[in-house]
Amino acid sequence: MVRLSVNINKIATLRNARGGNTPDVLKAAIDCQRFGAQGITVHPRPDERHIRYQDVLDIKPLITTEFNIEGYPSEAFIDLVLKVIPDQVTLVPDPPGVLTSNAGWDTVSHQEFLSRVILIFREAGIRTSLFIEADPILIRHAKKTGTDRVELYTESYARMYPADREAAIRPFLAAAQAAVDVSLGLNAGHDLSLENLRYFATHIPGLMEVSIGHALISDALYLGLENTIQMYRRQLGNVEG
Repeated sequence: MVRLSVNINKIATLRNARGGNTPDVLKAAIDCQRFGAQGITVHPRPDERHIRYQDVLDIKPLITTEFNIEGYPSEAFIDLVLKVIPDQVTLVPDPPGVLTSNAGWDTVSHQEFLSRVILIFREAGIRTSLFIEADPILIRHAKKTGTDRVELYTESYARMYPADREAAIRPFLAAAQAAVDVSLGLNAGHDLSLENLRYFATHIPGLMEVSIGHALISDALYLGLENTIQMYRRQLGNVEG
């Protein structure tokens, strides 16, 4: 079964645009869990333009589903993760100032750095994942860092899907097989949607989890949050209907 982790950053973006506490990010995390999300993902950035560090601390005791914290492994981020002890930490190579995650790790040139960071989290009992391009070479080098999983960066798949879904998924099939070959767990995320999710999930071997935020929260504006989460889970084939 492929698990659905809901990224609630966009809810925090809406809150921060006006100030105050509407919408309530903590309630959103609880509601996503209640509506069927099998994980909650947050991605705190140094400027706190959406999820704030305090949000991360406040969410942890409120949910029982899997908690996944994404981010660039700065000293402040590492300290936050070690305070919270989430189920999973996903390391993303997005320096301060970028609008959204737009590249995966170069696990060849950053192998030593990533190995040091991952060891810190592994010693704390936290599962680790690396955000990575669909490149078998990078995935084989990811194994050398000691990470438990990789998260395939799926923007190129989503962009190409409407024109040629077979061509769009081809690099991800090779990447997934590389992950299977070296015994790495496999996650995926970025621009997955109701349009393209089922095809991806049913064709990628070894896929364990998808993290979806922007498309899911956007769909929820029209369809309602509970209904939207259930629709995404049906695309993954893990609920009836």
